[in-house]
Amino acid sequence: MQDNKLIKVGIENNNEGRSLAWALDYPGCFAYGSSETEALVRVPQALVAYKSWLDGYTENSWLQDLADFDIRLVEVYECHFLNDQFEPAATGKAIHAWFHHDWLPLQEQEIQRGLLVLGWAHQDLYELTAALSNDQLDRTYTNELWSIREILAHVAHAELNYLDHLRQTPLDRTGLPDNVWKRLHFTLDQNRSSLPALVGKEDVHGKKGEFWSPRKVLRRACWHALDHCQHIHKLITS
Repeated sequence: MQDNKLIKVGIENNNEGRSLAWALDYPGCFAYGSSETEALVRVPQALVAYKSWLDGYTENSWLQDLADFDIRLVEVYECHFLNDQFEPAATGKAIHAWFHHDWLPLQEQEIQRGLLVLGWAHQDLYELTAALSNDQLDRTYTNELWSIREILAHVAHAELNYLDHLRQTPLDRTGLPDNVWKRLHFTLDQNRSSLPALVGKEDVHGKKGEFWSPRKVLRRACWHALDHCQHIHKLITS
């Protein structure tokens, strides 16, 4: 009898006013909720959707055997703010989740799979936006900070920032391509060239009051790109 697949989940509370559930062993699989409980309850649906998304890109999905699974909440993190003196504050620099799981060094297969997820997320971003006119790309939306073009640029810059937290991007940001899709391609190449060198590395760095490791960088990069795929899809179809 086959054992149920164990899905370890970390909850990040107060992420821009919501709770965010991370499937810790599956970068790019996540669920939001108005509360910790709601986010956790939504993980099974998110996992099935994640598997379906993977199946759309590969016949060799690492979730092919997903049938029965057990969801286990292993850690809860409360997001908070620090001021410029690194003291707890009501506003300031947002400090995002650092889970015990983030201490674990990445293995080669994990990096390979994570980079596939990140590449497919970039492909989704391109397919969502490449046919949009300049007016559509630059349109402003009520209650939104950015246009779609600015969201794409934000994704690219965020990925470079994540790598920079590991001291992996010694480059001048002023030299980035102006075209947002070329910029995204550039940042994907940076990830593809930098992350494989971090196999087995126990590097943990502190940056502006927050811990970063290769595992956390991969976790957040995949989430961030896919989260903004959903964001842009919502803007386009609203």
